[in-house]
Amino acid sequence: MNQFLLSTIAFSTYALTTVTTPLFAQDLRSKIQDAFTQFQNQESLRNGLSSLIVFDGKTGQTVFAANENIGLATASTMKVITSATALDFLGKNFQFKTTLYYTGEIDENGVLNGSIIVTGTGDPTLGSARYPETQATTILNKWLTAIQNAGIKSINGAIIADDRLYNGNQLPGGWIWTDMGNYYGAGISSLNWCENAFGINFTPSNKIGAKAEILSYTAQVPYLEIINETTTGKSGSGDNVYAYAAPYSTKIFVRGSYGQDLKKTIELSSPDPAYDLAYQLNEVLNNNGIVASERPATGAKMDSVDVSKKQTLDIHLSPTLDKIVYWFNQKSINLYGEALLKAIAYTTAGKTGTDDGAYYIQKYWNAKLGIKSSELNSMDGSGLSPQNRVTTSAMNKIMQYAQKQSWYPAFYESLPTYNNMKMKSGTIGGVLGYTGVHTNKTGQSFTYTLLVNNYSGSASSMRQQMFKLLDVLK
Repeated sequence: MNQFLLSTIAFSTYALTTVTTPLFAQDLRSKIQDAFTQFQNQESLRNGLSSLIVFDGKTGQTVFAANENIGLATASTMKVITSATALDFLGKNFQFKTTLYYTGEIDENGVLNGSIIVTGTGDPTLGSARYPETQATTILNKWLTAIQNAGIKSINGAIIADDRLYNGNQLPGGWIWTDMGNYYGAGISSLNWCENAFGINFTPSNKIGAKAEILSYTAQVPYLEIINETTTGKSGSGDNVYAYAAPYSTKIFVRGSYGQDLKKTIELSSPDPAYDLAYQLNEVLNNNGIVASERPATGAKMDSVDVSKKQTLDIHLSPTLDKIVYWFNQKSINLYGEALLKAIAYTTAGKTGTDDGAYYIQKYWNAKLGIKSSELNSMDGSGLSPQNRVTTSAMNKIMQYAQKQSWYPAFYESLPTYNNMKMKSGTIGGVLGYTGVHTNKTGQSFTYTLLVNNYSGSASSMRQQMFKLLDVLK
């Protein structure tokens, strides 16, 4: 084959590539535009707002964008921003530390003239059943053994859960009353315990509308007054039970209906997780013959404790951050998001407020990607606050950035699968969202973010319409 013919073929191949690539991109953009127009025109969005942005996963170029610069409520899609910031800033091997120690001295009879103290740095997994090494019984038994091995047979003092680092049990600004009594609205402490929640099992009545009685609890909480006003719902009506309480409440009102055929543990938030930890450790020690002379207490008691003489009994390290992020996104655990947000603030500048964490996340992504604070106006790390306002452009830039980082495999694994696509979902009243990554059948990859605010009709119906829109990327 002569040189002229080779050159001609090479030129023709180059010309075909340069012509067809933009044409293909234009064709995809046109398909997305048609699908988005149809999506927007549905009756359920007559008074709502939607935003969609799609980037080429390899080049980062915008394939499609609509309303991408309007700040919208995010719901739990906020978790991808918190996850990415934590992994990038703290590192995938970051661990929280919880220390068990005693004050005072142990005499020849094994009497500790001092107190047993647990102090934490915000570990959200302490007592969690999601990891073998963090389960409540595992940790309590480990600490019992450490206390026994120190020769302590009785305590002339108290079991104290020192939760002063984060100023006790706190809630982010903007969280609402109907959320905070339920497990997903649990507060954040420097000493979290069992994901700051406990469960109730009900026995529904044979009569619809009659009271559903409490059968059992997943943990003993005799220091709380549970006022049960739950009724029995018809079969198939499911879980419509809500708890009403706030941090440090001693009364919890449980209302709503529990389906007659339902077999589900209803999870409530713990009003004072540090106290619950002190109480549970005190009970384990009592049951093993190690009795404390004083009642269990939290950080407020530390002002009267002499810590000039202290001895470490155990240092508990949390699972690494990549493992925490996995469950954070897979099960959308709000507590984990608030713990990571505070860890970012504390590591950055020794600050412990939720607003501090939100501010440092804004600063971080402004420095990294030039994202303005008005594009990333967040109130928490989990997305539960309806006051969060984030643009799809900002969220998708962070999703795109994540793909190029060494920690990306852990981040990718943490994303759930919906509609046969890897993406994080978000749901609060009137808000639905999805953000994720996808590689289609031809090998094209995308990052995308879709948020909908103030839609009408059912969430399940809107969700199916959103999936139909995102199907155009397949």
